[in-house]
Amino acid sequence: MSEAPGALVIGGNLNGLSIARSLGRHGVPVWVTTPPNMKLASFSRYTLRTLPWPDGDSEAQAAYLLELAERYQLDQWVLFPTSDESAALVSKFHTALSRRFRVSTPTWDVLRWAYDKRLTYRLAAKERVDFPPTIYPATEADLEAARCAFPAVLKPATHATVNRFTADKAWPVANREELLARYRQARELIPPDLILVQERIPGGGESQFSYAALCCGGQPIASLTARRTRQYPIDFGYSSSFVETLDIPEIVAPSRRLLAAIRYTGIVEVEYKLDARNGRYKLLDINPRLWTWSPLGGRAGIDFPYLLWQMMVGRSVAKQTGRTGVRWVRMSTDVPAAIHEMLRGRLSLGAYLRSLRSPVEFALMAADDPLPGLLDLPLFAYRYFHNGYERLRNGVPAAKGCPAKS
Repeated sequence: MSEAPGALVIGGNLNGLSIARSLGRHGVPVWVTTPPNMKLASFSRYTLRTLPWPDGDSEAQAAYLLELAERYQLDQWVLFPTSDESAALVSKFHTALSRRFRVSTPTWDVLRWAYDKRLTYRLAAKERVDFPPTIYPATEADLEAARCAFPAVLKPATHATVNRFTADKAWPVANREELLARYRQARELIPPDLILVQERIPGGGESQFSYAALCCGGQPIASLTARRTRQYPIDFGYSSSFVETLDIPEIVAPSRRLLAAIRYTGIVEVEYKLDARNGRYKLLDINPRLWTWSPLGGRAGIDFPYLLWQMMVGRSVAKQTGRTGVRWVRMSTDVPAAIHEMLRGRLSLGAYLRSLRSPVEFALMAADDPLPGLLDLPLFAYRYFHNGYERLRNGVPAAKGCPAKS
């Protein structure tokens, strides 16, 4: 084993690939444990070993991680989650896992404020941070009696279970009839107390902004602000396809209040949407783990996974702010997003090509690690059409504008 502690990454998705590349380029050994349908990170030259990830309850999965540490002598390796679910897992078992690993998430008393949107918006109200009007109907009668502005969205408060509602992340509704129909569908999938109804703020990716940071005890050490300019699909995007660093001071102070209030330690992305009707930035989510476009940080001078690893192994990390004017793009989703924008007359070919000028970080294509980039488009196409076929076969309509998640 290397003298420096390695990293065990839970999940072989794009986030896992970003962690493997970030750490591997600095000579940190990286292993990935992942289910068989999520192995993008396994194709990276920087992933030294891929191990299976078990189904089962959280107790069994935590025991499996400890078994790996024992079997392969991974003592004091840094444990990196890549999803809300894996972040919650290692946070809830923080004490037990910390006997063998350096756990990169905060403890559950902190992380739960980001994991559960009901708590997130309670925190926002306490800290005087704007967020969209949200109701929490316990029954259908509560929903019928509630005053709700349209268009709206239904959102799950957590993603503890995997189904079409939690995979889509949100279902847009245009009127009360559609709201009631969608609510009944959601109740078949998750408990009613986990269903939120929230006003949908107008605008697409051009109205979505993020504050990303590495924090210690609620104080940011490294940070940047960005606009998630294009998304796919364009009207109600599942994920960003083009992101650029900008100076957005309006979201810095509210983000710092939120993170200081819970004394957050680790990496985090705080998402906002600009409400053009009143010029206010409104909180949508707090992501307590790596986010899809995190490699943009490395190009802007803030290599979040490596900085987190340094902090976890006791090395000092200097205070720093990311450069503005740097771009990140995922071509497999940004090209179709741009085509849709062009067809609607909102983007010209010339403007699109200019947006890809240097400095730009590609989500998957990398000269020193080419295989994941070559596999991205066929894997994306397979997941999209496979999930669409499964929906048709099971008679389940997709949410308008929302693709299925693999």
